[in-house]
Amino acid sequence: MDSKTLKALIEAGAIKNASIIADGATVHISFTTRNGDSNPATTLKGAIKTWSTIDSAAKWLRGLGIGEAKLNVAKWSPNQRGML
Repeated sequence: MDSKTLKALIEAGAIKNASIIADGATVHISFTTRNGDSNPATTLKGAIKTWSTIDSAAKWLRGLGIGEAKLNVAKWSPNQRGML
């Protein structure tokens, strides 16, 4: 789901919750809709949107109007180098 679609779904109350998921050196956000489907945030080109820090992902989420999210850091390795 890209930013434009997400904003529309949030305004319609169709987003049940959001999760910030840190895996290796990258962070992404997954949204759960009211019907139980889980979808990652994507770019306009369809690729999964990623961040390099948890706080930058949280700021983006807050910018959409979501103030609460689950945080999953089970596979996070902040000192791991990302692939170029």
